[in-house]
Amino acid sequence: MASDLLWLLWTLPLAFALGWWLSRFDVRQWRHTERLAPKAYFRGLNHLLNEQQDEAIDAFIEAVQHDADTLELHFALGNLFRKRGDYDRAIRVHQHLLARADLSPEQREQAQHGLASDFFKAGLFDRAEDALLALQNSRYAEQARRMLLTIYERSRDWNNALRLTREAATPRAAHHAVRAAQYCCELGDEARQHGKLEEAQRAYQEALTLYPQSVRPVLALAQMAQQQGDFETVGRRLLDLVQAQPKAAALAASAMVQWVQAAPEGQAAAVQALQAAQAHSPSLDVTLALAQLQASQCDAILEQALAQSPALAVARERLRSLPHTPPGVLEAIDRALDPALRYRCTRCGFEAQQYFWQCPGCQSWESFPYLRVGETPQ
Repeated sequence: MASDLLWLLWTLPLAFALGWWLSRFDVRQWRHTERLAPKAYFRGLNHLLNEQQDEAIDAFIEAVQHDADTLELHFALGNLFRKRGDYDRAIRVHQHLLARADLSPEQREQAQHGLASDFFKAGLFDRAEDALLALQNSRYAEQARRMLLTIYERSRDWNNALRLTREAATPRAAHHAVRAAQYCCELGDEARQHGKLEEAQRAYQEALTLYPQSVRPVLALAQMAQQQGDFETVGRRLLDLVQAQPKAAALAASAMVQWVQAAPEGQAAAVQALQAAQAHSPSLDVTLALAQLQASQCDAILEQALAQSPALAVARERLRSLPHTPPGVLEAIDRALDPALRYRCTRCGFEAQQYFWQCPGCQSWESFPYLRVGETPQ
């Protein structure tokens, strides 16, 4: 009995001391972990400020290992993986976040937007579309709409692009009308390629209804009328266009020449309209069209164009009309004019020898001026 009591007296203090030591160990371990996590977190932020993405990712991974429940770190990691091009890891991070049950509605929207951005950047447009459609009634709705439009444009899904643009259109948003009109024109071009002329005409007419200032559907309708032999309609559309938008005469000039060649009675009206456009906005295409329509006055027209706008492109045409111009001079001018006779996007500076309604570089609509680079005075 006495030995049991003695053993108990020795055991109680030992157990107390052991428990106290273990508790101190846990506290020290917890404090050590807490010290490591913030250090890793702030180290990652410092790397981000210095644009050191790889080092920032390593630091955030270390921080996540110490605190796997920190949502902010997961969001930061997902975004960093995407910016670095590591889309698989970014997708896994955001899918892991969406699988969590403790997310608030705002955090779930953020994770959904991150996942949609991952799919979009990775080129997985089918999966990106599904993820973006889930954001239509969220605070990311506008960003999701822009990415969806990009997806529909790249996949040439003009019907969905038109639907989405109409849903987002407001009376003051002119850019929506421009886009919608261009989508209608794309649908019209596809219908023409398949011989569906009535469907194409409806699409072009709808484009004009959505954006009356649009040049593309007018030129397309005039070309269709030219092919059908309806020269009265061709002349009416082209003359109205040039009178309403003189700068657009540069694009309509060749069509007007074709119209007059098929319907010579329209020559006087065409020349008058082009001369008025030339006085408003000098253009090489208009100059050449006038010279072609008035062959007997070709030299005088070129001389007058040179006096108005001493551009190298006009000078080349004048030299070409002279009988004794050395061929080497013309070849040298042609080489010098090669970059000058291109169209240049006003958004990104992309240059092309042909006119584009949508810039191949930045995908902007109607960002190419009607005049070429070399048509302005040098």
